[in-house]
Amino acid sequence: MAGEEEKLTGFSKYYNSVTTQGRVNVALTSLGVLVIAGAYVWFKPKKEKAATN
Repeated sequence: MAGEEEKLTGFSKYYNSVTTQGRVNVALTSLGVLVIAGAYVWFKPKKEKAATN
């Protein structure tokens, strides 16, 4: 595609594998999701264990 510039619109304008910025956005989004999931697991309320007496 030498000399051709693809016109990306909508969602694919920000998240794509064609441009460097698109790849960065995909990587940052993936890392962000992992951090949020990890924070949820780490900080969720602990369940109280029932006394078995």
